[in-house]
Amino acid sequence: MRAPRSFATIMNAVLEYLARQEQSFVDRLCEYVRFPSVSAQPQHKADLEACAHWLVNHCQSIGLEARLCPTAGHPVVLARTPRTADRRKPHFMVYGHYDVQPPEPFELWKTPPFEPRVEGRSLFARGASDNKGQHLAHLNAVEAYLKTGTELPVDLTFVIEGEEEVGSGHLGPFLREHRRELDIDAVVISDTGMPAKSMPALTYGLRGIAALEVKLIGPSRDLHSGIFGGSLDNPAMALCQMLAKLRDKNGRVAVPGFYDDVVPLTRYERQQLARLPYNERAYRRFLGVPQLFGEKRFTAWEQRSARPTLEINGLTSGYQGEGSKTIVPSWASAKLTLRLVPDQRPQRVLNAVKRHLKALCPPTVRLEITTGHGAEPYGFSPTHPLAQAALGALREAFDAEPVLLREGGSIPIVTEFKKVLGADTLLLGLALPDDNAHSPNEKFDLDNYAAGMRMGALLWPRLAAVR
Repeated sequence: MRAPRSFATIMNAVLEYLARQEQSFVDRLCEYVRFPSVSAQPQHKADLEACAHWLVNHCQSIGLEARLCPTAGHPVVLARTPRTADRRKPHFMVYGHYDVQPPEPFELWKTPPFEPRVEGRSLFARGASDNKGQHLAHLNAVEAYLKTGTELPVDLTFVIEGEEEVGSGHLGPFLREHRRELDIDAVVISDTGMPAKSMPALTYGLRGIAALEVKLIGPSRDLHSGIFGGSLDNPAMALCQMLAKLRDKNGRVAVPGFYDDVVPLTRYERQQLARLPYNERAYRRFLGVPQLFGEKRFTAWEQRSARPTLEINGLTSGYQGEGSKTIVPSWASAKLTLRLVPDQRPQRVLNAVKRHLKALCPPTVRLEITTGHGAEPYGFSPTHPLAQAALGALREAFDAEPVLLREGGSIPIVTEFKKVLGADTLLLGLALPDDNAHSPNEKFDLDNYAAGMRMGALLWPRLAAVR
């Protein structure tokens, strides 16, 4: 009787396959990014359909069971590893998106955005990093298992949608409709970043968001400032005075109750964030500001990722053309967003801000507040066994000590996974800070692409061992 193969021998077969096929995997990514799958632009509807069909065919070609699932918007690709009789295996989901950001302005691209260009160890194309290359790395890792006859220790389902860049409006209903199929232990997403090639990262926290627009209405029309000025309040002036009272000189939001639900950073978290590279002078130069500003007693990394904020996104009032027009404007408005951290809730925070604005508003103008979109913050303990298993896979794949991140931006679908599927998410991003996601000349680092495949291969035995 032949002795069973050791775990190391099994993994060697998978990893050797990935190494042998590396050039074909680059060629495949080049083919994938040629689709101008821009979800924000209606003229690309057929391109999104074609891209989704290409993805289904590719998943089937590597041995996955795959199909296209229509939605009221763009279709979702659902693919899963072949079903086995072993129902004891844990079940994980890999999420990604095949839609991309609009490529404009075209004139800032060195080469056409949907004609991939390899320069050194970088592949330039729209969608290369965000997000086609990142989830394709996971598909390539699964291919290595299937093509070498190596049994996966887990069941895997891939959910790859076409509307992430426009808000994932139809993914929530899709998850509820397919809830039984998606009875999973956790979600894995590679759609975030890492600080440097030598610093693979697990993102364990995401800030939430809440948006509102504030409008002050004064006179029934714009008035001559010389004839009427001084006898009535100026809505623009009143709004600026109100907004100035939303933050104090130390960078703290001055809304009563704003910080009530904020979970403080632990000592472990602050130690991990302190490991991240930071040079104040270089950061200031990168931002193009004469001096930095932020909430006192917190580092720049903590300020931009782990603390709540209130920002003015836009101010509008009065005459904006060339020259001067001497008026008292009839109205003024401001768009605001708040970034939230665990355990803040969008509606509770918005209510507190609205109460404060009403208290600040003078009786000389009328106040209108319109609330916009919101998403809850997300947090997953970095000491959880699944998180520790993921860190182990990163460590081995990149041959470097991984770091822990909290992301300043928001990924609303992560909280949807928690609410609908009851599943936590492991965010294992492969993007670098200079990958130009959402900008001209987007690229994906091919070393990270290869390391991401290795990580995808090493991840599943480690996660399976947790259960």
